[in-house]
Amino acid sequence: MDRSKALAALSALAHETRLDLIRLLTPQGDEGMAAGLIAETLGIAAPRLSFHLSALEQAGLLRSRKVARNVFYSIDTHGIGSTISFVLNDCCCDHPEVLAACSHRRTVPQGEVAGTENT
Repeated sequence: MDRSKALAALSALAHETRLDLIRLLTPQGDEGMAAGLIAETLGIAAPRLSFHLSALEQAGLLRSRKVARNVFYSIDTHGIGSTISFVLNDCCCDHPEVLAACSHRRTVPQGEVAGTENT
């Protein structure tokens, strides 16, 4: 990933709603979620949601597909992976302590949807 693409992706992620979208959609895999269900789950008005989904899609972090009258959004695993790889390899130079810190997985408590808990 080149620097300009990494900056676009990191910039897109630097917003609370967009980060919530990534956290919500990642566990959904390639199937993704319909825009209406995303809006309902996160409590976001359709125009605002569309703005944030578009920003993530333009940054290469989401994909969309139309099925009948619904638009489904899913994570672009290559885009997310390339962004993470850029930070780890290009910025952190594969530093052993940074890599060790990344090996700890955070799990979402059972019954809680990623991106919807109150903080």
